[in-house]
Amino acid sequence: MYKIIKEVFKSRLERWFKSYIETYIEQYIKQYMFEGEFDEQIKNVILNHHLVYGDPQRLRLSKSCIVNNALFNLSSGNIYIGEDVFFGHNVSLITGTHDYNKLGKERMYDFPTEGNDILIEEGVWIASNVTVIGPCKIGKHSVVAAGAVVKDDVPSYHVVAGIPAKTIKEISTR
Repeated sequence: MYKIIKEVFKSRLERWFKSYIETYIEQYIKQYMFEGEFDEQIKNVILNHHLVYGDPQRLRLSKSCIVNNALFNLSSGNIYIGEDVFFGHNVSLITGTHDYNKLGKERMYDFPTEGNDILIEEGVWIASNVTVIGPCKIGKHSVVAAGAVVKDDVPSYHVVAGIPAKTIKEISTR
């Protein structure tokens, strides 16, 4: 009898506690949503939180660029982002590389520390889900289409797309 009473009490207590927590969280979220603070907190955490892998001293971001939630891999070079450059979401800039001829831990831990720099010049738009693999330079006011993989230089005033990225259009400067 004791076990049955204990289980019933425990079950009711668990349901009450779950209901209380759900109600509290719902009221908390509504309060912050109405005040606009919750939306702003989400925006700041998700959109403005980029990830740096490697030495942050190797990353140079201009004051006017917008990188959102980009990944910067600096293990094999430097990355320079020019004025008025803006990224879509989930952009990855990767200087790191490994030698596929090596095996096991040697492949994992033996990688170059220099030589794969990435330079993105002023006014470039890099759309969402783009991967840029160094070494390369993306010229002034170019556009990299969503989902592209850039592994070579992109001339100024060009639109590139695809895997690997290829020029699909030149941008008129008139």
